[in-house]
Amino acid sequence: MMDSSTLFIGASVAALVAALVFLFLALKKARAATELLNDAKDRLKNSKRDIDAEKQAALIKIKDEMYHKRKEFELELKRDRIEIDRLQTKLGTKAEHLEKREVQLDDLRVELQQKERNLSRLEDSVRINDIKVKSLYSDLISKLEHVSGMSKDEARSALFGTIEAEVRLASQKYVQKVEEEARQTSKEKATNILVSAMQRYTADLVAPYLSGIVHLPNEEMKGRIIGKEGRNIKALEMATGMEFIIGESPDITVSGFNPIRREVAVRTLEKLITDGRINPTRIEETVLQCEKEIEEIIQEYGKNAVLEFNLQGIHPEIITLIGKLHFRTSYSQNVLVHCKEVGVFARMIAEEMGLDGALALRAGLLHDIGKAVTAEIEGPHAQIGGDIAKRCGENPIIVNAIAAHHEEVPFNSIYAIIVVIADTISASRPGARRETLTAYIKRLEKLEEIAASFDGVKKAYAVQAGRELRVIVEEDNLNDEQAHNLAHNLARRIEQEMTFPGQIKVNVIREKRSIEYAR
Repeated sequence: MMDSSTLFIGASVAALVAALVFLFLALKKARAATELLNDAKDRLKNSKRDIDAEKQAALIKIKDEMYHKRKEFELELKRDRIEIDRLQTKLGTKAEHLEKREVQLDDLRVELQQKERNLSRLEDSVRINDIKVKSLYSDLISKLEHVSGMSKDEARSALFGTIEAEVRLASQKYVQKVEEEARQTSKEKATNILVSAMQRYTADLVAPYLSGIVHLPNEEMKGRIIGKEGRNIKALEMATGMEFIIGESPDITVSGFNPIRREVAVRTLEKLITDGRINPTRIEETVLQCEKEIEEIIQEYGKNAVLEFNLQGIHPEIITLIGKLHFRTSYSQNVLVHCKEVGVFARMIAEEMGLDGALALRAGLLHDIGKAVTAEIEGPHAQIGGDIAKRCGENPIIVNAIAAHHEEVPFNSIYAIIVVIADTISASRPGARRETLTAYIKRLEKLEEIAASFDGVKKAYAVQAGRELRVIVEEDNLNDEQAHNLAHNLARRIEQEMTFPGQIKVNVIREKRSIEYAR
């Protein structure tokens, strides 16, 4: 029984303790909640205070901005008012000026009306005087017809005939004077340009010349080259396509139209002489070796020429043709050297005239590329070169300059004419070319023959190595104008019928000499 009461009491105490604990915890949570609520209220109050402060600051800022805007607007309005006042003042000034102009115009209108009235009176007076003059003119014509015994139409015809003859003579003299002045001016300018270009250019007087003669060390070598029953010489001719001429002299001349093949033949023969082994097999091997060497030399010369002038975009085929020109000669002048000279002269002349020097240089360097293939292709080398340049994509101006440098096609640009001039300078400079005695004499005879074919020519002499043609005319049959026309026509005919380097001066001489003797 006591045990049960004790247990009950213990349980009640435990329950009471648990209730107290629960109550303590509940009070603690209530206190914490109260603190959180108070804290939230404080934060809310602070937030409201901050918001009020921000609203106040924003309001102050807006008021400041409105104040500044109002000040700016007032300042701008003040400026506009000042500008309006200025414009009104200016407008008032212009209005005053216009009023003054209107007054002046009224004065001028009155003055003009007065002048028109005066002019009308003068016209009436002139009309009356004109009628009087016509009457006097008719009377004067009648008197002149009566005195001269000629009608008005006859006198007019005679007067017009006299005036026409005088005008024709005066016009001929004026045209001759203008032509002479233009010729002298153009000659001076052209001479200055050409002399400047020629003085700036420096080159050897004599260009390199390739010979087709091979010197033999002795007579025994001549026999070895010929070989048994001529088999060695036949093998040489078959392999090179050239003809080997062996005479009494200790030399062998290599003859043929193709300059490249001729150089191969010369080099082959020289190598065989140096090596000493001469037989058909060795000949074929040496020819192949020399052909390869020549091909390499051709490429080297072509590339060096292009690099020397810093040309861009040159087609490989044209580079090869430029290299081949090294083995080609024209009147003993090396064609590659000639092309380089023409390019340099063309560039100098073009630059003196304010044109594109690089374009002129390119045209001058390539102007004779057709000569590199004339052994394989028939036709004028200028047109062949123009076709090659066109096929290789060269500029149409350069194509025309190449094709027209012998005037076989029309000139399309000033650069074609420059190339012709540069070509003439290079070909006619001292030491550039050689001419045989026979060709020289024939050229002089042809000049004198052309001059003698004209009517009124008494004598003709080709002097100064064919650079001048002096023509003496019959002074009784030709007057000064006819002598001038003779010189012009003679120069044109020489240009059409002859080929010559440089230029030929045509000097027509007409003089009358009267001789008497006092005894």
